[in-house]
Amino acid sequence: MPDLAIEVESLHKRFGGQPALRGVSLRVEAGEMVALLGASGSGKSTLLRHLNGLHRADAGTTSTVRVLGRTVQQHGRLARDIRRQRAEVAAIFQQFNLVDRLPVMTNVMAGALHRLPLWRALVRLFPQAERERAFDALARVGIERCAWQRASTLSGGQQQRAAISRALVQQARVILADEPVASLDPASSQRVMELLAEVNRELGVTVLVSLHQVEHAFAFCPRTIALRAGEVVFDGPTHELSPARLRALYGTQTDELFAKPDASPAPEGRPEPFVFPQAQLA
Repeated sequence: MPDLAIEVESLHKRFGGQPALRGVSLRVEAGEMVALLGASGSGKSTLLRHLNGLHRADAGTTSTVRVLGRTVQQHGRLARDIRRQRAEVAAIFQQFNLVDRLPVMTNVMAGALHRLPLWRALVRLFPQAERERAFDALARVGIERCAWQRASTLSGGQQQRAAISRALVQQARVILADEPVASLDPASSQRVMELLAEVNRELGVTVLVSLHQVEHAFAFCPRTIALRAGEVVFDGPTHELSPARLRALYGTQTDELFAKPDASPAPEGRPEPFVFPQAQLA
């Protein structure tokens, strides 16, 4: 049986009396790249935040979350060693989560903090080996020339690449990417998705990426888990998500799942973004 990177059983969460997740169960095998698809309000971000313990499930439920074979939370109670567990799980957010006034290199080296003594973390005194690892990570995503710029001077696409570099320095085995391309232009979105796919393919890192653009799911994720109103409504090969099936699942929300295609051709060797013919969506 393949190793499981993520296991979720009967996950329930309410905010202010309103259900956000309704008995969500899913499994992701180690080394998979899976799209978490859904329109706004479907529960994608809430689900991801339960996987690294940023949210707790409702108390009194049978909700269980395991990542890399260890229990993150059960019945709404976090594991005692949750901080240590988070060291192997990197989160990449829509808004980048970089410290604007600090150099890009310092932001990226923050991925190593869990390996360093507290005094080094407090004064940001990083060993040479960590500096080299950070520079290599920046080179891998193509922004090494920006290493000593303030993070605030980078474009959105460059900042997201810096966030990916930080995950590489962290040496995470699982990446949870929460709408990582929602704030980016089409060209930057394409590059960020390519980088996540490269990290998955070449380093074997498990990637669960939430999206509301179905074209990115088709281009980069062999498997898709679709959410609607806090419930899993599809879990299977992405190619099985035909326009008719999406329309049946999402109704009037379907239009939100289709980003406008980029008019410019993709660079040689890169996949063209997937676009359904609009006539099929009527």
